[in-house]
Amino acid sequence: MLLLAPVLASCAPVPATKETGMPTPDFVRGGVRVTEHHGGDDLLSAGLGLAGLAGPPAPFAHPLSPTAEELRRRAIQTSWQGIADLGPLGGFGHVYGAVPNVPGREYQAFAWLPGAHAPHRVLLQVPDAFDKSRRCLVVTASSGSRGIYGAIALAGAWGLPRGCAVAYTDKGAGSGYFDLAEDSGVTLDGTRARRGRAMLEFEPSADTPRQGIAVKHAHSGDNPEADWGRHVLQAAQFGLAMLNQSFPDQAPFTAENTRIIATGLSNGGGAVLQAAGLDEDRLLSGVVALEPNVRVPEQGRALFDYATEASIWLPCALMDTRFDKTPMARTAKGEAPPAWVERCHRLHQHGLVSGSRVSAQSAQAYQHLRGAGWTDEALEAAASSTALDLWRAITAAYASAYMRRGPADMPCGFHYAAIGKGGAPGAADPAMRAAWWSDASGIPPGNGVGLFGGADHSADPTLPGALCLRSLWDDTDPSTQALRDGIDATTVKAPRASLPLWVVHGASDGLLPTAFSSEPYVQWLRSKGGHPLYWKVPYAQHFDAFLALPGFGDRHVPLLPYGYAALDRLWAHLYEGAPWPALVPTPAPTPRGEGALTPATLALPPTWTSGPG
Repeated sequence: MLLLAPVLASCAPVPATKETGMPTPDFVRGGVRVTEHHGGDDLLSAGLGLAGLAGPPAPFAHPLSPTAEELRRRAIQTSWQGIADLGPLGGFGHVYGAVPNVPGREYQAFAWLPGAHAPHRVLLQVPDAFDKSRRCLVVTASSGSRGIYGAIALAGAWGLPRGCAVAYTDKGAGSGYFDLAEDSGVTLDGTRARRGRAMLEFEPSADTPRQGIAVKHAHSGDNPEADWGRHVLQAAQFGLAMLNQSFPDQAPFTAENTRIIATGLSNGGGAVLQAAGLDEDRLLSGVVALEPNVRVPEQGRALFDYATEASIWLPCALMDTRFDKTPMARTAKGEAPPAWVERCHRLHQHGLVSGSRVSAQSAQAYQHLRGAGWTDEALEAAASSTALDLWRAITAAYASAYMRRGPADMPCGFHYAAIGKGGAPGAADPAMRAAWWSDASGIPPGNGVGLFGGADHSADPTLPGALCLRSLWDDTDPSTQALRDGIDATTVKAPRASLPLWVVHGASDGLLPTAFSSEPYVQWLRSKGGHPLYWKVPYAQHFDAFLALPGFGDRHVPLLPYGYAALDRLWAHLYEGAPWPALVPTPAPTPRGEGALTPATLALPPTWTSGPG
């Protein structure tokens, strides 16, 4: 290891097998990048600490050419801010959670599934204080379509201070956007390079028209959601192999001598449940899934189904007076968004609602959604996703992924391009482009990249695209069969009945409502003889980060602390002999109101260290 020190300190790629004699997995291409992180640059916050994570964007000395170290620091900060409520009233760091300094080492690589067109990133963080006496590997997948650090606020924050190594995958998504005009993408260290000059996170075929932006999740041609579980299992295998590299005197690290705990949130939660169902080699010791995007056979509803429904109906339904006090359902002046008023009129024109007044039309739209399984809690929280135009962003990207389309032939005429003068497609801003890997969410619009097409010039311009995307689901025409086949390929399989498994979901989730996802999954497992634990947490919704918004956090509680608590209980079972319970009562939190979050507000169970609380 002394031979490695000068190279590690410089953060250069390292062919680790030469120094340790330990093999690198054959699914890794292009080598493994190994970096040391000490002093002012740790694993959990890149040296920013809690205050820095919550602060303004970490600076780049030269915005047009940020260094790999600067990009990593900002990618970690962006991932924290996208998942956790770090606001002054949110309680992170003193009511629950912490961001201690965790020095250690990172191993990062591009990993390939058989037959894949594009790789997924894998990353292992190994703390210097890795507990060799209680070998622990946490494996996780990014939430949403985020980059490689997209689960650090859950898996990293819980596992690294405990002495666990943490293995991440971006599950075939991520923010390695490809600028077709410049013919450039993102390298392993986050910096940009032109095609042919380095191995890139994603590059479309060379004959793709040289205009617009290509995004891996939408345009790789791999339908990555169908392989989320394989991505997670491959990340676990990568983690074990890199632990062999890191501690050759302790090797081999295997599932027989190392506990592997899988956890994830949102799409990451769905990914670890997919992995549990594919885990024929019994790699996983336990699973905790938060608000998972999961679909079971012949039960629940597919995300694309209820998201396209929401995209069409929610703007009008939210015009109902029952939502007058709902955060983000009205403008700052207390008025209805004009496009939502127009949506009611246009639904009437399409014969989808009757009545000549918006009040009657909105009431019918509301009843339509209630009849489709939406609860009032989910509809209220969904006002945020509707106001932020998330339904259109999600469904346009996912349709392209399911149908395996490229950047030039996305369904319904959609395409991505840099936002130029006057909001029209144009050339990418060089500074924004340099920061895409660290700052972007993996699904445009955002960060100077727009979603174009599928619109008209009316007062409600997004309805044509929404109706077109919905038709892909409803139609039985052979031309749309690829979408339904792509969605069918994402259906989860049941894990072994003996696997400790806990699903934690917010009762007020308006993006992935429990009635369409977690509840059908839990019921399905129980019908097959499984014994999953399930917390449907009152007043928790999908986006903890939204709790810092004025008026939003007053009504809700964060979900992360309940995920940490479930992981604590799993740890007690795996390492301290605590029995795995048949049932754990769901906590009964209360909304925090206008004040700061308190322990009493969360109503968390006692700390589990030697058995049930």
